[in-house]
Parts: sequence; structure tokens; C-alpha cells
Amino acid sequence: MQHKGEDWLNIKEASGIELLRAMKEGKISYSSIADTVPMRFTELKIGSVKCVIKADSRHINPLGGVHGGFAATVLDSVTGCSIHTMLEAGVGYSTVDLNIKMMRPIPLNEELQAEGRVLNLSKSLGVSEGFITDADGKLYAHATSTCLIMRGTAA
Repeated sequence: MQHKGEDWLNIKEASGIELLRAMKEGKISYSSIADTVPMRFTELKIGSVKCVIKADSRHINPLGGVHGGFAATVLDSVTGCSIHTMLEAGVGYSTVDLNIKMMRPIPLNEELQAEGRVLNLSKSLGVSEGFITDADGKLYAHATSTCLIMRGTAA
């Protein structure tokens, strides 16, 4: 795992929330997708995450609007990360299913909030939901996600 300074985490020894907190605190680098689709954690709790996001000129579709893949990537990230907050060290996850409803176009160069929260976690599956909203709480997109929980050598 790429790290900054001397305080770094071994990905196999850190719980999900420990790993995400290390990213938020700048102790380790965010994954590269957070540079491609700008996302930064603002809040981390067991079972939920919040991020600040902003679409820019890299996210434009052929018609000049923000590509739907921007919202899809953000929602996949926050729903998965909310599940990750509840996983112990050495346990992984992978998205099995992601259902998205786009309520309105994502605005360009405007800071929005993305939130993910766990609805249910079992030994083998996690179900979560995510939202993209503006500062006034206006809903731009909503998603539900199912993740496969990978324990042991599958992780």
C-alpha cells in the first residue's frame, strides 16, 4: 500500500474503518479512482461514509453534460466503503449489483455530497444504499448495492 511518511498500514492487518480513516487523515493515499473522480471523505462511522465530490471537465459526455458514469462511480464507492467500515482485517468485498436512479443532471464544477450507509450485513453479503445531494439536500442520484463479502483466501 502506498504510504506517506512513517505511519502506514498493512492492508491485511487493518480493519476496513482503520484503512479508510488512514486515507482521510492523509496517512495513506486514496485509491487512484479518487483522483479520476474527485472524492474525499468528510465523515466515517461504522456503517456509513460521507464524501465531498465535484465533477469537472474530465467528466463531460458527448452532449456537454456530466457523464452518468461519474454518479455511478461515486455511488459504487460510497456504498462499498460503507460496507468496508464494518469489515474486520483481511476481509474484502466486491460489488455484485449496483442499481442507480438519476434524479437530475450532476452539475459541473459544483461541490456535492455523497453518502453511503449499510442496510444489512451478513457473513457473505452486504447491502447498502447511497445518495448524491447538494448543500440544500436536493437529491441528484440514489443507488442500492449488494456486495459479496470475501473471507479467507478469497479476500
